[in-house]
Amino acid sequence: MARTTFEELLDAGSHFGHLKRKWNPNMGPYIFMERNGIHIIDLYKTIAKIDEAAAAMKQITKSGKKVLFVATKKQAKEIVADHLKGVGMPYVTERWPGGMLTNFATIRKAVRKMSSLDKLMVGTAFESISKRERLQVTRERAKLEKNLGSISDLSRLPAALFVVDIVKEHIAIAEARKLNIPTFAIVDTNSDPNLVDFPIPANDDASKSISLIVGKMVQAIEEGLMERKIDRDKRDEEREEGVSGRTEGDFELDDEDDGNVGKTERLRSKPTPEGEGGEGRSRKPGTRKPLGKKPGGTGPRK
Repeated sequence: MARTTFEELLDAGSHFGHLKRKWNPNMGPYIFMERNGIHIIDLYKTIAKIDEAAAAMKQITKSGKKVLFVATKKQAKEIVADHLKGVGMPYVTERWPGGMLTNFATIRKAVRKMSSLDKLMVGTAFESISKRERLQVTRERAKLEKNLGSISDLSRLPAALFVVDIVKEHIAIAEARKLNIPTFAIVDTNSDPNLVDFPIPANDDASKSISLIVGKMVQAIEEGLMERKIDRDKRDEEREEGVSGRTEGDFELDDEDDGNVGKTERLRSKPTPEGEGGEGRSRKPGTRKPLGKKPGGTGPRK
């Protein structure tokens, strides 16, 4: 993954914080200085935190898990949606539905209801209902699509949460913390970085800053998905080679076994020389050879 440069963050305006009177004291380690009543963020620490968060997100997606992005701010909605359409990650850009994580089963019911409405609208029964009912169904379907359409593929709780502006999305952060879900977030000088596991100190109001950081996270996700695909293909090849190797080995063992079996059979099936009087033939069970007589003779045994 390409490392974030100081110039990129500077051009995006990521170093601008909030007014001094609005700062959160826990952001003190990430503040470089104060100028004209505005705090300036230390971009070198921002670079380190971006790299740390990208590495962790890469490992999460490499394991095949989902990361839920939350950005309901006006300037972040379209940016997040555009970046995530190519990687297939779920996102929330409208109002955060309360209990989306802590009451996930109810949210899944709403998603299933959206699917049932789709089937109803396609079927012939939809034409037989009144115009008013059709309008109600259409409006309900549009509302569900607006709020839950981006998470329709999320069949289980996400493995991580990425948030833009944790002050605005405090409910999402609280639910993730309650469920011990790892959290990533862009934190500004008015935020508390201790509330998230992977804080990225940067300007969370500028569109360029949001786009740059979200783009870096998406690059990490793409690399994780690519490595997962490569590892899966490699395992499939090794499995196929192993199966073919075992099959060939089984044939070779069968040949050797056949040879041993043949030798054993030859030893066991060694013909017994047949003498006069039928001595070579097998006797019936329970019969004994008469004593006192030589084979083939009638005189007493000496």
